[in-house]
Amino acid sequence: MTVRLPAEWEEQDGVLLAWPHEESDWCDHLHLVEPVFIQIAKEVSRFEKVLIVAPETGSIAEKLRNVDAVMERIVFRDFPTNDTWSRDFGPITICEGNLPVLLDFGFNGWGLKFAANFDNQITARLASAGAFGNCPVRVPGLTLEGGSIESDGQGTLLTTAECLLNPNRNPHLDRKGLETQLNTLLGSDHFLWLETGYLAGDDTDSHVDTLARLCPDDTIAYVRCDDRQDEHHAALTRMEDELKNFRTKNGTPYRLLPLPWPKACFDEDGERLPATYANFLIINGAVLVPTYNDEKDAAALEAVASAFPGREIIGVDCGPLVLQHGSLHCVTMQLPKGVLA
Repeated sequence: MTVRLPAEWEEQDGVLLAWPHEESDWCDHLHLVEPVFIQIAKEVSRFEKVLIVAPETGSIAEKLRNVDAVMERIVFRDFPTNDTWSRDFGPITICEGNLPVLLDFGFNGWGLKFAANFDNQITARLASAGAFGNCPVRVPGLTLEGGSIESDGQGTLLTTAECLLNPNRNPHLDRKGLETQLNTLLGSDHFLWLETGYLAGDDTDSHVDTLARLCPDDTIAYVRCDDRQDEHHAALTRMEDELKNFRTKNGTPYRLLPLPWPKACFDEDGERLPATYANFLIINGAVLVPTYNDEKDAAALEAVASAFPGREIIGVDCGPLVLQHGSLHCVTMQLPKGVLA
């Protein structure tokens, strides 16, 4: 049977969101970040379902009603969570033939950097509660985060060596061993490994969804730093050279779409934060793009629009999200067609 990891731009049932709460790392910034989650849920609900998980969801519904979210498309489940990064602990959906199967990979807090005991159980708990209907769930026994891989739906996998080959994930597997596993599990047979590229303040060991994204029609949208004084310039220039050398399965170069570089963001301690326009979310009929109250926001929206003609492009102010070193794509996980009950 053919196994395939669908592209994010294929049809979806909904998006998984884990809501911030006082017991999470958001406790000091809850008043800043909750409006971001409210906007994400509202915008997604215009197009598809939103599955919201939190230790206590009762108060969230009222906040969403107040902004005219489409409440009949929002589903709530009360489970304990450590944090909000659904991209990395949510299920990764493959297709076997035409049927979806959920893979519940291990999540270890990006190499045991943070507690993940509750988040690592979310997929199993949602399945047990009937959220996924009859959709089967499997546990592959590998550590893998959704933010670390990009798929074109046709067997190509874009990733970073810094993350996938890091000994804090699957130390028993080398590059060839990992490719063999991902070929079996995801149907990936064309691997694009980025050896360079990073964002200061990133806790994930260079997740690809902060750096470069596969888009329709053999396009890769990627972050480009033109400021020679910026600490990222050398690494991201080398990454751009790698992207220029990548080839599709058919042997043709990719259409490369550079994304603007926002001005440096810092937290109250002076630590640089990983603001990136590559961290957009593709949903049915739209793309949600992170913005940072920056002069480059408009150009970023325009660039993403050129990769997704015909979709509504929606900016979401993600300045508060980068305070915890992530952005819009990081807090969401798409659930392809056929997954939700």
